Amino acid sequence: MSDIFDLESLVHLEQSFYDAGYSDGFAHGRIHGLIEGRALGREKGYEMWEELGFYEGFALMWQALYSAQGKEDDRAFHHIKHLLELISQFPRINPSSSDSSSDLDIPKLFRQIRSRYKALCSSLGVRPSLRSSSDTQDAERAVEDELDAAANVNQKPSFWKLEPANSEGMSF
Repeated sequence: MSDIFDLESLVHLEQSFYDAGYSDGFAHGRIHGLIEGRALGREKGYEMWEELGFYEGFALMWQALYSAQGKEDDRAFHHIKHLLELISQFPRINPSSSDSSSDLDIPKLFRQIRSRYKALCSSLGVRPSLRSSSDTQDAERAVEDELDAAANVNQKPSFWKLEPANSEGMSF
């Protein structure tokens, strides 16, 4: 009789349904979390590499210019070398489980790269183009507003004098 009617299972009936629902939801959430996490990681990784690529291209261009002019002893050239060294330390692969990757602090390295880029721009006398991946749209809007304001304030006379059309006929 105890096998047919289990009073203990009736007492914990709600808990057993809760546990079954929890395990199903956990498995479902794990699958979708991996899919969404991979997509988000790919997107953020692309944004970071876009920014790093800009910094590396900027540094390589100035390195070529300074090397061609023979200015290897200049302070800006040392900033260039240090910036390129920091960029080369940035991981180029995504190891799934590695002891060396746990020691690397990616946000700290990224801050160092941005700081070195700002120092390089300062030593070159160039206005830095801060390409923070999270503020891309805001930065684009700010640049457009700045260009519009500059165009309205500093309107230079045009090179060619424009005269209104003659109503009498052709001017030539």
